[in-house]
Amino acid sequence: MTGSDQSQDMPDDMEILFLGLLKRGPTWTPESTVEVEKLQEAHLANISRMRESGKLIAAGPFGDDGDLRGVYIFRVGSLEEAQALTGTDPSVVVGRLYFELHSWWVKKGTFNEQS
Repeated sequence: MTGSDQSQDMPDDMEILFLGLLKRGPTWTPESTVEVEKLQEAHLANISRMRESGKLIAAGPFGDDGDLRGVYIFRVGSLEEAQALTGTDPSVVVGRLYFELHSWWVKKGTFNEQS
């Protein structure tokens, strides 16, 4: 499913973004090891890289300690592009985390760029 596939019935004042829910994956562990710390650093560097590319407009962790770890909002042309970006996360690659992605209609201008 691409953004253009869904936009046929969308009002002109709306845009499609992609909401990524970050969840604990099958290899997640609560242990804090040197390996986990390095993985977390790489995870954060990847977030910065996606943000700098302009494709990730917001990301952050949840404040509780549940299976749902965080949320990402992507401004990209398709669900497939959002999936490709989530696949660049080192924590996703090793199965520590995984993403559930959804197309999301929001009013244009809701997430204006702020530099």
